[in-house]
Amino acid sequence: MRRCWQWLGGGSAQAAGVHVGGMSGCLCRLAAVARSKVASLSKRAKATGRRLEFIPPQIPTCVEEPPGDEGWVHEVNLDGYRTQIIIDKGGVRLYSKNGRDWTTKYWPIALAVELPCQAAIIDGDVIVPDEEGAHDCPSLEAAIWNEPSRLAFVAFDILHLDGRNLVSLPLLQRKQALRQLVEHGLGKIQYSEHFESSAPAIFRAIEKVGLKSIISKRADSSYTSGPSNTWLKAKYFEEADF
Repeated sequence: MRRCWQWLGGGSAQAAGVHVGGMSGCLCRLAAVARSKVASLSKRAKATGRRLEFIPPQIPTCVEEPPGDEGWVHEVNLDGYRTQIIIDKGGVRLYSKNGRDWTTKYWPIALAVELPCQAAIIDGDVIVPDEEGAHDCPSLEAAIWNEPSRLAFVAFDILHLDGRNLVSLPLLQRKQALRQLVEHGLGKIQYSEHFESSAPAIFRAIEKVGLKSIISKRADSSYTSGPSNTWLKAKYFEEADF
């Protein structure tokens, strides 16, 4: 029988009780250990007293065309699973858009969250990057259950940072704080860029990689839970019709 040695949060696979024949069996056991570790962190968070609470997300309003006037910025809509990361003294937790604790389902992301802060609430999407870095939308559901190591989190807003409630700040100030916290890159935790160029130009660019919609946001808007007219979602349109 072959031994598989892996490090997980400072402990070896052998220390975690992993001693199996074959690499696939070892990886399955390691995944189980990781999920168990994440679950214990979530339970510890509940026992540490006061902690940050889930904030219902801001929901964009669907429109036929993106806004053409000034004062708006645009972000690519990745069509991932809306997710909120909460970091506090109890650990890291990930919630679905409905407030369900999905930390154990997203355990590779939870273990990868190593940001320079003590507490934060970050809004974003869980996606499955393809070979070119774009979101492989059809594979997302299967990856959650069968290949969670493929998952990544794309952050586009921050609502709390180290004791400061940021929801009343203008969007661009929140984005600046988020960018300083989440370095741009291709790791498990990524930053969502915003664009101030015209919507038709953005659509031409994203259409080449199979994406079909953008989210337009008022640059000076605060974060408000629920349906919002300061976040607008528009699907691909022909420039001649704009």
